[in-house]
Amino acid sequence: MTAHSQQPTRGRGRRVLKIVENLPVPFDRRVWQEARALRDAGYSVSVICPKGRQYTESFEEIEGIAIYRHPLPTEARGALGFVLEYAAALLFQTLLAWRVFFTRGFDVIHAANPPDLIFLVAAPFKLLGRKFIFDHHDLTPELYYEKFGRRDVGHRMMQLTEKLSMKLADAVISTNESYKQIAVERGGKSPDSVFIVRSGPDVSRFKPSEPEPEIRAKATYIAGYVGIMGSQDGVDDLLRIVRHYVQDLGHTDTHFLLIGDGPERESLMALAEDLGIAPYVTFTGYLRGEALNRALSSIDIGLCPDPCNDYTSKCTMNKVMEYMAMGKALVQFDLVEGRRSALDAAVYAENGDLLDFARQTRRLLVDETMRHEKAVYGYHRMMSHLQWTNEVPKLLAAYRHAGLGGAIALEPQAEAEPQGAASSTARS
Repeated sequence: MTAHSQQPTRGRGRRVLKIVENLPVPFDRRVWQEARALRDAGYSVSVICPKGRQYTESFEEIEGIAIYRHPLPTEARGALGFVLEYAAALLFQTLLAWRVFFTRGFDVIHAANPPDLIFLVAAPFKLLGRKFIFDHHDLTPELYYEKFGRRDVGHRMMQLTEKLSMKLADAVISTNESYKQIAVERGGKSPDSVFIVRSGPDVSRFKPSEPEPEIRAKATYIAGYVGIMGSQDGVDDLLRIVRHYVQDLGHTDTHFLLIGDGPERESLMALAEDLGIAPYVTFTGYLRGEALNRALSSIDIGLCPDPCNDYTSKCTMNKVMEYMAMGKALVQFDLVEGRRSALDAAVYAENGDLLDFARQTRRLLVDETMRHEKAVYGYHRMMSHLQWTNEVPKLLAAYRHAGLGGAIALEPQAEAEPQGAASSTARS
């Protein structure tokens, strides 16, 4: 990472404080891309985020962006865990926000959920004339239900904090059409105050390379998964799909490369053993940079096993975008936003039918013509419609709507790659 201390002169209306809780920066790809885009447009950018991964410095400046990090408990499990995590985060965010206010200063707080609690940090500054932009990354009420299976007081609290976040916001940034509809219908926002800014990848990071011989030697066909390995990401279903593929359909000429990490990785590795499919599956852990590109260049198709539910059907999965950026056709269930993203770059399995997902995987692998056509379609769709450079004007439009459009255009700085960047972990 390269730190840049030289900054242009910036006046009032051009100072941004971004706050994110669930990932460190620059590991959080979307937040980092937004921060860099705002910097390139002439804004002075500060970020408050948790410590995590290799990002353990309490303060550092990277590429002219000031990053303030705070400690945070490990990923919450259960209601008490969430209360402790959120309370600790709010305390640190509030203290650091006042620190930034009295040192670098800011004219807007740009908050990225989850959770939908950062409006509590922003509220006092609204009284001081600062703006608030709510960046709606995740559907916390739906996510709560998928994790706990209850529409109880906790679920109602999630609905309330989501609505209050939007009510306080001068502008809302949504990641897709479904999120915008929620901001309007559930959050009570006017459509002209909600801006869709997709989580398009920076395609310069996804460069096809020569396949890794060690990976290609594993089988005739290689199918890949890249992303989070959490309780709601469908990786357990993917392993059951592999069992159908190998044991029920009788195909032993395929290897499944699972790229990523998360709280369920160890249990998923144990599940692969229990299902008798461990020889057909490799868990690589997190990969980044050239190692990630080589791995993605080595697979024939990408897999998106996210199950169909009220949460996933509204989310845009980063892995869909990244397969397309690497020129890979993919298999997924027929989710609303998944289809809106991929269109003809994917084949679609019947929702909830793991055996059909296995059949569609085989169909795409063996039909080289179809696989090539879908891969080419997806790559061109990414380059023409979905890559990050197409989203930057929409981000700046949200700032103009909030009364923060006075930034000057600057020459973009060359980017040093963040170590371990979360290129495939975000869902929305």
